[in-house]
Amino acid sequence: MDKISARKLVWEKLRQVAIPDSRFHLDFDQFIPDFNGSDRARDNLVKLDLYKSANTVFVTPDNCIEGLREQILLDGKTQIMPTYGIRRGFVVLSPEDVGEGMARCSVSLDNIEKAGHYVSLSQIRDNHKLDMLVTGASAVNCAGVRFGKGHGFFDLEWAMLYQIGAVVDSTKVIAFVHEAQLVDVKLEVDEFDTVCDYIVTPKRVVHVEGHRKPACGIIWNKLSDGMMNDIPPLQELKLIDP
Repeated sequence: MDKISARKLVWEKLRQVAIPDSRFHLDFDQFIPDFNGSDRARDNLVKLDLYKSANTVFVTPDNCIEGLREQILLDGKTQIMPTYGIRRGFVVLSPEDVGEGMARCSVSLDNIEKAGHYVSLSQIRDNHKLDMLVTGASAVNCAGVRFGKGHGFFDLEWAMLYQIGAVVDSTKVIAFVHEAQLVDVKLEVDEFDTVCDYIVTPKRVVHVEGHRKPACGIIWNKLSDGMMNDIPPLQELKLIDP
């Protein structure tokens, strides 16, 4: 099955469990929604040994991960998040940036850029070791093949982080999804698709083995029109690792 067909299949089911966004309603082309039971998925994730041992967690700005972003702060860990569409680069947020009782409001998309501070790729490379990455998805199968809204941002983020050495092949990637987004179909895989090591839902944790992650970095000639102008970290990467 191709990705467009899989999205349509999932989105029909997702409408039954998704929480509408105040900006985008249920337009899944524009955002990855929170869903009923995301708190249970969070609880399943934080029980994993790789989470317990992590110091710095990379998280995406997806609605479903807001509760996890709060938990990361409460657990005394640092998080790095790309801004929406990576248009303002990356933000780092540590527990010491947040006042007592302010964790919940600090991790919302409206506030996290104010509570944390922007960080360049070179600063990530020099100051942070990413222990794991957590991303939402439009759909993911049991082989760990996932994709988002169709813009390729997470694969782009992996490629940039891999190219600067902030992640390696053994860095674990977790898809954070509702059961409705976990599909039992074979999905096409491109050379730049970042396959997940774990899939966490409100009901279970699926451990995926036997795959390798992309090691190609940014494939410059495959960037969509406008990406170089719209995404400052790509401009930085071109300068530090042309």
